[in-house]
Parts: sequence; C-alpha cells; structure tokens
Amino acid sequence: MSWRRCRVLVVFSAMVCSPVHAQDIPRGEAAFTEYVATQLRRETGGAAIVVKGPLTLAVGELQANLDRIFAYCSRDRTGCAREISTYVKGVAQIHKDPFAPPSKEAVRVLVRTQAYVTMSQAALRKEAPKLQPRELAGGLVMLPAIDMPRSLQMLTDEDNRALGLSVDEVFKLGFANLRARLKPLMEVAKVVRPGQIGHLSGDVYHPSRLALRESWSPLAKAHGGKLIVAVPTTDTVLYVGDDTPTAIGALRALAKNVWIRSPNQLSTELLRWTPKRWEVVY
Repeated sequence: MSWRRCRVLVVFSAMVCSPVHAQDIPRGEAAFTEYVATQLRRETGGAAIVVKGPLTLAVGELQANLDRIFAYCSRDRTGCAREISTYVKGVAQIHKDPFAPPSKEAVRVLVRTQAYVTMSQAALRKEAPKLQPRELAGGLVMLPAIDMPRSLQMLTDEDNRALGLSVDEVFKLGFANLRARLKPLMEVAKVVRPGQIGHLSGDVYHPSRLALRESWSPLAKAHGGKLIVAVPTTDTVLYVGDDTPTAIGALRALAKNVWIRSPNQLSTELLRWTPKRWEVVY
C-alpha cells in the first residue's frame, strides 16, 4: 500500500525541545495518557487533543493509541522519554501532513514466516507493490517494516522509493534501528541451567533479535556454544542452552503448546545458533 494513499500515524524519531526525565513520567495509565496529551498539545501548537479513555487520544480526526508505548515505558524507564519523544513528533507530523512519506527512523526488520508473506501478498491486488522478504532460516524470513503506534506496516518496493533508499539500504537501516532500540541481549536473557527453558516475552521485537544473529554470540558462549531457540509467537522467544534430545524435545513441546494457544502465532521450528547462520533443528 502506498504511503501516500493511506492515513496512518507513523512513529518519527526526534527529541522534544525540553529534556524529559524518567522520574517525571507517570506510571499509571490515566496519568500517562494525560502526560502524553500535554506533550502533543505543546508539539502541535495547541491542537485539539482529546483524551477518549486510558491510553487513547483523539488528535483531530485521527486516533492515537498509547498501549504499545505505555507497555514499553513499563519495561524500560531509561528509554521511556526517548520513545515518547518519537511518538509525539510522529503524531504531530502526521497531524500536520497525513500523506507524508514514511520516516527512516521508524524502519525496523521483523521476523515472519514465508507462509505469512505468501498469504499477505495474495490478499493484495495483483498490481500492488511487492513485499520484500529475505531468508533467515527454515520457513522464517526477515521483512522490513515501519513501526506505527497502532500497527506494524510491512514496507514494499514502492515505499523504498518514498524513502529514497535501495532494498539493501532499507535492511541496513532496519538492523541499525533495531540495535538502537533493543537492550543488549545479555541484559534481558538469563543464562539457563540444563533442564531449564529461557524466554523473552512481551515485546514485538523479541523475534527480530534473530535477525541480529551476532548479538546471540555472548549467550551461546555462556552456554558452552550450545543454543537452540524457537519463536512460537510474534512477541516471544524460547531457548535452551543444551542440545540433548531431552532438552530439544522439551523446547519443541513448549514451543508447540505456546503456538497453539496464541492468537499471534509465528513458528514452531527450532533453530540452532552457529557463528555463521541459524540452522533448523529437525
């Protein structure tokens, strides 16, 4: 879908004029909503910003949902001010020019299945721009996308032109933006003992960490070079630091169970980390 044919709220990245400290940002949903509304009024020069409910704002004819940014701030207070700044600048820009091209700062790389790509492309009209998957491992692929407050929009070759970038440059930018947004893996992933299964959950970019394969090296090293992962949902990574049949079987069973129960299914495949690539565990 062309960015000039749809009305969306895109996350742009920039700093607000005055410094904001984490301790100044409210933790409750209602107070947080009022806080962001105040920031938006300041950024838009007094536009009509209406609080419709907890984590929901009306910005003129547009609706801005704050659930994702609130969840992020609940997990990471140190990065909260930056994310609010990104959000506020983005909403203000879209309010001013709803047909502006996508922002380079909002480009990300997502991990999805090839089946997802095939189904998504088939749902578009025949002459629609093409999605841009790149193989990751097994049935998993990497896709460039734009992070929006309400959803994640896959980038097409037409969007590349709007950004003024080649497909290689789009992926390079998406990887760089992921590295800037994500905490180092060893700050969020625990080293697990034999018989234990580690997990990362609650962030739509956890599976995207697989696209940054080199970032898994410290965790693999901590497990003696043995690391097997699964991404059963679009916000969950499971892993073991063991490659015994028992450990692999337990991980496979848990991944399948999580996948079956989830509305945002991703994959039940298991991948083994190696210094050069991810390899499917059969």
